Amino acid sequence: MPTSHTIDLDGPVHWADYGGPGDGPLLVGVHGLGGSHLNWAAVAPRLVGRNRLIAVDLLGHGRTPLAGRTPDIDGHVALLDGFLEQVADGPVVLVGNSMGGLVAALATADRPDRVAALVLVDPALSTTRPGLVHPRVLTNFVLCSVPGVGERYLSARRRRTTAEQTVRRVLGTTCVDPARVPPDVVEAHIALTEAADRQLGDGAYLTSARSLSWTMARPGPTMARLARIQAPVLHLHGERDVLIPLAAARRMAEGRSDWTLEVARDIGHAPMLEAPVWTGLRMQEWLDTRSGDIAGDARQSAGAGAPVS
Repeated sequence: MPTSHTIDLDGPVHWADYGGPGDGPLLVGVHGLGGSHLNWAAVAPRLVGRNRLIAVDLLGHGRTPLAGRTPDIDGHVALLDGFLEQVADGPVVLVGNSMGGLVAALATADRPDRVAALVLVDPALSTTRPGLVHPRVLTNFVLCSVPGVGERYLSARRRRTTAEQTVRRVLGTTCVDPARVPPDVVEAHIALTEAADRQLGDGAYLTSARSLSWTMARPGPTMARLARIQAPVLHLHGERDVLIPLAAARRMAEGRSDWTLEVARDIGHAPMLEAPVWTGLRMQEWLDTRSGDIAGDARQSAGAGAPVS
């Protein structure tokens, strides 16, 4: 498991260091809705041989408290931008999953000087034709989007489920076969959930989910913003993702000459957890092909922050 650090960005921000050579490219993992830095624990061993990998906890997620900050999409993007300013000496490789893919993409569009390359893993990017979403997933988002209803729904669910049941429910939605996730990584997720204030976490989840739903429902402005991305993009997507359909992923890549789409067969929404070997290989192969563009830019010290006691 990684080492923990905190920095101050108008409040504490937790980040994890998975290690790797100090003179290698710096990869920065950005988790999705309801996730944490641990979402990158399974794939980390496949990447740290030649890269440095760190992962940040977004507002109200993992070990980053809200501390008066707002965990909407803009709040997460602002946190990521401030985080990169503090921990990186130069451009990095951003790696984002789901909502974290959107956050990473927006940060890349807004500050191209901070990002040498972008890796998107089943990203929740705006598109005019999102494709068919699983009815169970759609129902969950509709319930959470309604003020009052979402709070009661999550409160009732929280009362009747343990931390372990919560983790296994999420893995059951995001993975085709949750048994593929390494057991030690599952246990780490359970331990983090047990230690967290789940009521506060649900509040941050609702704010983030509502902001994400609003962004996805009105794709025009966000798509225009994302069109400004200049960095090369690797898009990894699970063939059987029930949250972001593969059809949407294919449309995201249409007409983008510097956008590489790779599909993980029989894999769901979180290939970095369910298929870490495949994910690590695809990422490293792509980084190798881009070594001339990336390696010289994405060098770093990643020395900011103090270990959590």
